[in-house]
Amino acid sequence: MEDVHIYQIEIQGRTNENDLNAGGPLQLAVLREDEIATVLTVRTDQSGLIGLLRHLHGRGAALISVRYEDPTPDPSPEWGGEGEG
Repeated sequence: MEDVHIYQIEIQGRTNENDLNAGGPLQLAVLREDEIATVLTVRTDQSGLIGLLRHLHGRGAALISVRYEDPTPDPSPEWGGEGEG
């Protein structure tokens, strides 16, 4: 079973990618950074994600959101809509 996925993690404020990756359990990439928030991306399984969230918490990062990136877009639903009945 393939348990490795790409996650986007948003934390409050600006942060330095090199500082986060130094001593961190996983290598992060910064997607967007401004004064309000930094959006990071990482490829890992859920166990790695939990370790990473603990690492970020230990560094004082305020978590805003965690999002799973689905590599395959959902096909249009075949239920509901016009013509039923």
